[in-house]
Amino acid sequence: MDQRTPEETTTSLPEPFAGWFAARGWKPRPHQLALIEETGKGHSALLIAPTGAGKTLAGFLPSLIALTKRGRKPPGSAFRGIHTLYISPLKALAVDIERNLDRPVSDMVLRISIETRTGDTPQSKRTRQRLDPPDILLTTPEQLALLIASTEAERFFKDLEFVVFDELHSLVTSKRGHLLSLGLARLRRLAPNLKTIGLSATVAEPDDLRKWLVPQAPEETRLSSLVTVAGGARPDITILDTEERIPWSGHSARYAMGEVYKAIGRHRTTILFVNTRSQAEMLFQELWRINDDSLPIALHHGSLDVGQRRRVEAAMSENKLRAVVATSTLDLGLDWGDVDLVIHVGAPKGASRLAQRIGRSNHRMDEPSKAILVPANRFEVMECQAALDANYLGAQDTPPVGRGALDVLCQHIMGMACAAPFDALMLYDEIVSASPYADLPWETFERALDFAATGGYALRSYERYAKIRKTREGLWRVSNPQYATQYRLNIGTIIEEPLMKIRLVRQGRGSAARGGPVLGEVEEYFIESLSQGDTFMFGGRVLRFEGIRENECHASEARSADPKIPSYNGGKFPLSTYLADGVRKMLADPRLRAELPDQVRDWLAIQEEKSVLPKSGELLIETFPRGNRFYLVAYPFEGRLAHQTLGMLLTRRLDRAGAKPLGFVATDYSLAIWCLEDVGALIGAKKLSLASLFDEDMLGDDLEAWLNETWLLKRTFRACAVIAGLIERRHPGKEKTGRQVTVSADLIYDVLRSHEPDHILLEATRNDAAQGLLDIGRLGAMLARIKGHIRLQRLDQISPLAVPIMLEIGKEPVGGSADEQLLAEAAEDLIADAMG
Repeated sequence: MDQRTPEETTTSLPEPFAGWFAARGWKPRPHQLALIEETGKGHSALLIAPTGAGKTLAGFLPSLIALTKRGRKPPGSAFRGIHTLYISPLKALAVDIERNLDRPVSDMVLRISIETRTGDTPQSKRTRQRLDPPDILLTTPEQLALLIASTEAERFFKDLEFVVFDELHSLVTSKRGHLLSLGLARLRRLAPNLKTIGLSATVAEPDDLRKWLVPQAPEETRLSSLVTVAGGARPDITILDTEERIPWSGHSARYAMGEVYKAIGRHRTTILFVNTRSQAEMLFQELWRINDDSLPIALHHGSLDVGQRRRVEAAMSENKLRAVVATSTLDLGLDWGDVDLVIHVGAPKGASRLAQRIGRSNHRMDEPSKAILVPANRFEVMECQAALDANYLGAQDTPPVGRGALDVLCQHIMGMACAAPFDALMLYDEIVSASPYADLPWETFERALDFAATGGYALRSYERYAKIRKTREGLWRVSNPQYATQYRLNIGTIIEEPLMKIRLVRQGRGSAARGGPVLGEVEEYFIESLSQGDTFMFGGRVLRFEGIRENECHASEARSADPKIPSYNGGKFPLSTYLADGVRKMLADPRLRAELPDQVRDWLAIQEEKSVLPKSGELLIETFPRGNRFYLVAYPFEGRLAHQTLGMLLTRRLDRAGAKPLGFVATDYSLAIWCLEDVGALIGAKKLSLASLFDEDMLGDDLEAWLNETWLLKRTFRACAVIAGLIERRHPGKEKTGRQVTVSADLIYDVLRSHEPDHILLEATRNDAAQGLLDIGRLGAMLARIKGHIRLQRLDQISPLAVPIMLEIGKEPVGGSADEQLLAEAAEDLIADAMG
């Protein structure tokens, strides 16, 4: 199916929809009519449009028109399944859409029932929805997986005509999207005539989404229709123009809080986006510390109690807040009409992510979004400038859809057995119709099927892993009803660090205290690092740790000048390759540095005097002594994950070369290794070759040897094992602690590595590690690019460019609330040496 521009349509709105638009002085936008026309022809379609273009209403108009023609089910008539399924990446977005849809439906007196179904929906309402489905069900990927795994799935979905995927670009690139693609493949089997509608912001590769929306066939690429919307007001984005000294390193941006607070005061409503939940806690606390005007400022992130999150969302929609500090929980689609400013604290890490976030302000197509970027350190100033340039160019760096994950495949096979006995060949044909699994070999499917049936060769003697069995008729079914129950309790692909509830108690009561409200949840490993009396920040409060009781953290109100801040693993983003390339070009070209603040330009100018700035396409290596150590600093600009992997592999090679490395530290921009021997002298004496040190062959035996020694693969295996159902976190009436899950996963991992190294979950683990925690693909591309282009600078002392990474050495992994002034005093000698 072809791409088209909305102006080509000749479709008009039927009544009462035309009258509803006219009564408000509106005209339907061309892309809204084009989507009606495409779906009217029986086509699935992808709509790509800027913020505020009416994407959501466009996505629902075909469905609302069809439902109006169909009419309500007569009382006492036969069961009728849902007509339209809406899939949202966020629970909050589904609730927001229900509120926004209710207005036109009520105004036009349409007899259409609309309901939400999320993880927060009471069980009684879910049961009633199965017995009497609404016309339109607004839900999430996890709830769809539960619904299709029900024995009533065929009856529930038999009348399905439309599936609307909101913010499709954010759904498809993760394991969550892989599971959703398999769910869509099952929906096509249950309702062969269904049409899909994808709603998306601008993306790098639209055809990836077009393929995702329609069934694929062997040796044939199929695409949905594509409707695009050009235009939209150019956003107004600035980098904070500060009189304060921009920090050399760190991520807190405390230096800018006074100016940030003034910006909040000048606007109606501001969303302040950060990249991690720990940053959100710190920023919220800092703003309240200087909130002399008592402005209503709130906090929103995924670990807060759901009741608190919903109260914040309600206050935002009622325009009762002047500002809210948020993570990715408010990234997508939510329409807060009075938000007129977005402040992004810290570098955005991706051009597409920045575009998504700034679109939350002035959420209307013809009004410019307004945003201020607040870099937390000097390298982030350049990253923010690269992101700003990319936004004005309309550049996109959305990640690719990627191949379907094998642990997700294992979970889905089990879910289909829970729904009804299945024929293996028919299920395989269904699975390969899903775009991420279109190239799945039959042999790999058989291995996944065998895993569900036996756990794999090494585990087949244990009855508890035999979850499905083949009947005499050749169909696969669940071997015991309890396995279906456990499957439904553990469904999904979002694996956070194990969490522990935080309950507020009176001080001094210890773990024997009772009562008090639950404030939310925090990672277990963080709580286990605390001693009684330690303080930490959560939900905007400073709390004192009192103890653990029945797998709950008990904490009391505390007043402390130096709380520990929860260091959440969730919510960290890698630096995109596009922005990394932008920073490299900026360093190489003086003309591109003209827009940078004076203090950053001065820093780079002194670097040119004392050493060099890296040229585009080359890798700069600096070596210098400091104290009784010798340092090697590299500037790949490939992101923290790739740098951490590079650091581990380089230290192995340096150790073999006799450099006696002691440790390393990595940031998004650079990597520092410190040794007992002079690395520069070893290279100068030709006892160590830089070309050999950075050769691509490090991704062979060195990588394999390191992975066999490290905890990293075990950590990745734990997530794969939980997703695939090998290890179940939740059981009826009880739940394993994170420590119990880890112990179980570690034991099974060791067994499989010894006795079945080609087990499907070990393959899934290696795939995940390569793409995620290790970023092997990006590291390999960098090593190939720099071959023959490594520049060594042997220095007598630290260079200005090395100051930020050197300041990272010795920092505690938790405790990011260290005062900036103390940090500056501790670093004074180092900066003086570098800057002269």
